[in-house]
Amino acid sequence: MATREPEKPTEPLTFAVLVFPGFPMMAFSSVIEPLRAANILAKRPCYRWIIVGGTKGAVEASNGVVIQPGFYAEDAPKVDRIVVCSGGDADHLVAEDAASWIRRSLRGGAHIGAVADAAFFLARAGLLDGHACTLHWTSQAAFTEAFPAIELRRDLYVIDRKRFTSAGGVGSLDMMLEIITRDYGAELAAGVAEWFVHSQLRSSVDRKLMPLRLRTGVQNELVLSAIAIMEDAVEERLGMAELTARLGVSSDKLERSFRSELAISPNGYYRRLRLKRAADLLAHSTLACATWRWPAALPRCRALPGLFGKSMGIRRSWRGGIRAFECWRAATVPL
Repeated sequence: MATREPEKPTEPLTFAVLVFPGFPMMAFSSVIEPLRAANILAKRPCYRWIIVGGTKGAVEASNGVVIQPGFYAEDAPKVDRIVVCSGGDADHLVAEDAASWIRRSLRGGAHIGAVADAAFFLARAGLLDGHACTLHWTSQAAFTEAFPAIELRRDLYVIDRKRFTSAGGVGSLDMMLEIITRDYGAELAAGVAEWFVHSQLRSSVDRKLMPLRLRTGVQNELVLSAIAIMEDAVEERLGMAELTARLGVSSDKLERSFRSELAISPNGYYRRLRLKRAADLLAHSTLACATWRWPAALPRCRALPGLFGKSMGIRRSWRGGIRAFECWRAATVPL
């Protein structure tokens, strides 16, 4: 049975991209460029867009490019969609004028979204309550700690009713392709994907495993599936028996697969994953260390330096642990 195409809007849909200092240019462009391409391919204005500044004056992106917004939150017009695009400080960003404008727009029927880490801003304003979301993988641990009642999905993007969020980067392009599909149909979205020499729209399973594949470089499907389970259960240490039961394989097969793909045992990888989560919390969370919901089998703050130091070959001390933490964050090991 053929998939029913959506009823296409009769008037162009207007997007507002709300930018804050330090916003990521890749995610920003991945929101606007698909709209431009859709208009060209459809040979009519399907979309319009405006840039709204979260603060007065020009706004500098994280790569140093400076843009001049056409509007500011206090005088921004009515739009159909708002996308918040903020920098790495989104975990403590506060902008009440912008939040008030988003709330007014939401009451007027607008859809609200965020790319990269901007889900922090929406969550802090109460605009993600009752909705699922995603954000950049380096900030997911801190987000879960700060907003445990919000459902976080480790996908490239999540569209939940009138909320849409992406993990940033080219994941924002995938999200926009899905939005174009819902607005104007799969044919136009496929054309936009081809325009940017991008892969076709991915299935929900692909969207789940793709971030893992990109982050880890792992190609083995069994290892990817195991890592996905580990990440979902990072706060509770699953035994290998339970892990293999979920995967439907023997422990020997899982061990061989991990050592062949990553030259480490499943247990060793799981421990590194929990240490990585602690590192992400140190980097992004503003909560007190003692309040964190620590991954099982990891000790509290006082013992972390020794663990980081041991993992990086640095002596057991707070100074060594801090150095180890910095090395860990900068490491290129597949985690």
